Amino acid sequence: MDTRVAVISIIVENKNAIERLNHLLQEESEYIIGRMGVPYREKGVSIISIVIDAPQDRISTLSGKIGRMEGVSAKTAYSNVITKVQE
Repeated sequence: MDTRVAVISIIVENKNAIERLNHLLQEESEYIIGRMGVPYREKGVSIISIVIDAPQDRISTLSGKIGRMEGVSAKTAYSNVITKVQE
């Protein structure tokens, strides 16, 4: 299955969602290249960027799970960098 490089941008407004979010990211840790989190204390939100290189269905599934969490928003930007993986 081919992999694709993408960035998932996440805004967390509900601090109670952090533990579940970290669990979801841990489940996909083999695909995550990097993660950057910025707490915006003045607005009471956390902004997180995840760089991932994974099969497109895994990226879509992860982004969907994150986006369905209460108080959490997620958007995904896909690159055109696709790697052919031989099975």
